[in-house]
Amino acid sequence: MTTPSSHGTGPHRTRRALLAVFALAAVVDLASLATGFAPGHTVAKPLLMPLLAAYSLASGAPRLLVGALVCGWGGDVLLLSDADSAFLAGMASFAAGHVCYLALFRAYGSRRARVGLLAPAYATALVVTVVALWPDLPAGLRVPVAVYSVLLTTMACASAVRFGARTGVGGALFLLSDTLIATGVADWPQLPRPEFWIMLTYIAAQFLLADGTLRALEARPGPMATYGEVRSTTP
Repeated sequence: MTTPSSHGTGPHRTRRALLAVFALAAVVDLASLATGFAPGHTVAKPLLMPLLAAYSLASGAPRLLVGALVCGWGGDVLLLSDADSAFLAGMASFAAGHVCYLALFRAYGSRRARVGLLAPAYATALVVTVVALWPDLPAGLRVPVAVYSVLLTTMACASAVRFGARTGVGGALFLLSDTLIATGVADWPQLPRPEFWIMLTYIAAQFLLADGTLRALEARPGPMATYGEVRSTTP
């Protein structure tokens, strides 16, 4: 016989355990980058998004959120290579993740902020960044980076408009993280340990996007939709 307080204890512990392991992997990855321990980064980085996806799945996340995180994992693995082909494939994988996020925001979000205030700011940041980077990017990457930047900026703006501040900060950090990558590709001056700052902003971005989505769905008056199915409640 179970008591009322014991209901959901198992799933709750599972979520807490997955989140703790994700946090541990993040600490190992960032510490490895800060100290120049390349093997630690190679091992920890590919674990991050699967752990965050598993946590989201255990929390009843829609399929689109899990899909976005899986696409992020694909990009993470591909960008471990320095080859140009791997960079393009990784960018395509992240682009697919942004499409998942946009579809997620459209399907489950509601307007939380004014488009008129955010859209011009993000559009200006997009134009300024692409124009500034364009001459210094390799010729074969200019158009792909510009197209990807449009998609990323749209996702970042939509994350704030549709789901609010928490996901909005996540979207902004994702934009910052990828901008840091682009400046490195363009051979601009970098901060010390540039990969540390890229991964710090990226990990925070993906976590805030996932956690903000879960919180927004849990705050709904009805039950949270799972695996991409919008559940309806009867009066």
